[in-house]
Amino acid sequence: MAKVYPFSIGVFSGTLGDVVYATWKGIPYIRSKPAFVVNPRTEAQQSQRAKFTLAIRFLKSFADFIRMGYKKYAIKKTAFNAAMSYTLGNAIVGNYPDYRIDYSRVLVSRGALTSAVNVQAGIEGGAVRISWNDNSTLGFAKSTDNALAIVINPDKVEAVYKTAGAPRGSGMETLDIPTGWTGDQVEVYLGFISDNGKEVSNSVYAGSLIIP
Repeated sequence: MAKVYPFSIGVFSGTLGDVVYATWKGIPYIRSKPAFVVNPRTEAQQSQRAKFTLAIRFLKSFADFIRMGYKKYAIKKTAFNAAMSYTLGNAIVGNYPDYRIDYSRVLVSRGALTSAVNVQAGIEGGAVRISWNDNSTLGFAKSTDNALAIVINPDKVEAVYKTAGAPRGSGMETLDIPTGWTGDQVEVYLGFISDNGKEVSNSVYAGSLIIP
């Protein structure tokens, strides 16, 4: 794909022979028409589709959270696409057709803000309790950074989260558990976002829990 810069005759869209002229997110570009594929279901193609399906199913339950968690990587792409790219390249393991997501490799947020340390997760009553050490004196961290806390239920394709949670200095956040999650395994993550909303940290995996 090549970008198209305005000419004296103006920018246009459409096709001309084997060339397609279009605009994406305000950026004009050209690309060739896709070639005819004799066998669109080769093992390599099915393998890639299987990875995409797995990643989309996992990420779609917290798409709004991703918009915040990957906002620094939404450059000429959406935050969701940035999260997809990272997940496909780093968190899917196994061999076709037995792919799975390694939840310990997932990042639900990415950025240069100082990450949480000593993150622990447990269940108290009807809530997941996430705790961490206050490291607001290290790196770019501030005590006023807000928690990006999330509990994901992959089997139900659901999630509960806060994108402006407790401050870093408090060392603790809780998320209420939906009543229908009894017996399910959930995955817990914690990141931070600066109080002005501009900077985000890499998330930390707090582990799996079985909801009693």
